[in-house]
Amino acid sequence: MKTLTIEWKHLDKKGATCVRCTDTGKTLAEVVKDLSREWERSGIRIEFEETLLKAGEIGQSNQILFNGKLLEDLIPGATAGESSCASCCDLVGKDVVCRTVEHEGTVYESIPERLIRAATCRATGYC
Repeated sequence: MKTLTIEWKHLDKKGATCVRCTDTGKTLAEVVKDLSREWERSGIRIEFEETLLKAGEIGQSNQILFNGKLLEDLIPGATAGESSCASCCDLVGKDVVCRTVEHEGTVYESIPERLIRAATCRATGYC
C-alpha cells in the first residue's frame, strides 16, 4: 500500500490558532477524510500529521506538506507569500505577517479545497 503523509503546520497559542489556519484546518480535515475513503480501495493510505508552532515559527504557519513537499512546490504556478494577519497579531501580541498562497492571480489566506486536492494528486500521481 502506498502512503501519502500530509503535514499541516500552524501557530498554536494555548490551544488557539488564527482564523486563516482555522479555516485551512477545517478544509484540510474534510479533504483528508474524503480522500482516505476514496483512495483506500486504490491502495493509497493517507497519514495526517499536525505540527503546532510557537510564535517564533510563524513564518511556517499554514504550510501544508505532502510527503515533505510544500503545496506551492507541487502546483505549477503557485507561490508562497505573506500578508498581515490581525488574528495572529492578537494571538502573538505584536504585528506579524502570515503565509499566503498565490495561484492563477488569486491570493489565498486560507488554503482552498481545490489546491489541497491538486497537491494530493500531484504528490501521489493518482487522479
